[in-house]
Amino acid sequence: MTTSNDVEPRAGGLLGTVRRHPLLSFFVLANLLSWLAWTPYILSGNGLGWWDYRFPEVLGTSQFSGVLPGAYLGPIGSALLVTAIADGRAGLRRWASRMWRWRVRWHWYAVALLGVPAAMLVTGIVYSDGQIAAPSTMALAAYVPALLLQMITTGLAEEPGWRDFALPRVQRRFGPLAGTMILGPVWAVWHLPLFLTEWGGWPDADWTRPVVFSVFCIAFNVVMTWMFNRTGESLPLSMLLHVSVNNFASVLWAETFPAIPAGEAMQAMAAGSVVAAVILLLGTRGRLGYPRDLPSQPAATGAAMP
Repeated sequence: MTTSNDVEPRAGGLLGTVRRHPLLSFFVLANLLSWLAWTPYILSGNGLGWWDYRFPEVLGTSQFSGVLPGAYLGPIGSALLVTAIADGRAGLRRWASRMWRWRVRWHWYAVALLGVPAAMLVTGIVYSDGQIAAPSTMALAAYVPALLLQMITTGLAEEPGWRDFALPRVQRRFGPLAGTMILGPVWAVWHLPLFLTEWGGWPDADWTRPVVFSVFCIAFNVVMTWMFNRTGESLPLSMLLHVSVNNFASVLWAETFPAIPAGEAMQAMAAGSVVAAVILLLGTRGRLGYPRDLPSQPAATGAAMP
């Protein structure tokens, strides 16, 4: 027979903490695991230079070997682990089911695939005072293959964690607006150690670059929440929205707007994201597409984060 003395230690142990606080556990693990995995990259010649080693380049960048392993280990790895512990097989099935929600109305694909480049074009034109150039044929030819690559790298590494796992929980607990304002800064902080590497422009970038990037993450996270909610929690559409921004920025931005210095590109994108976020917040009155038949009231004061 199992006594209360037998049960209490297990309930108070590490697994019990994860079950009682799955969202907080995910936030801690996602950051901790990624940061640990990125430490060699930060210390290497691709970062601070304390370690006499440079990570090999793939397709002209060291990010595949230096950044991607930690990205996979953090958000998606933590979401898988915490879901398995806190929710068991039923939770894993719910979590995985959102990854296959491709069947949404076609106009949402247009928003992700065409609306994002259009919005970035407008932002760039405004920021460069109308100075725009035609990108090269090579850049245009690389756009779709690079988008597909981004889907299985950045999109798959991050979105099953931030949007699939964290966003539904944080919205249920705190409501769509407050939940989004919680998730955005956490998403930004997760990236910050990478500003000590060539990913973030080290050693030439100054302190303003991570600040501007954080503003971008917080504002663009509003757009991500809206897309996730309006598409019935479709993870593929969230991934497409995310990687469409990354893909345009990495493949077409520099050639299309040569008048904008490389160090100022993020300022333009952050400004555009803030405008989009304000429009969505006003247009949806802060609900960001969250269904009205679901609870969206903030938790009682003093309640622990789940």
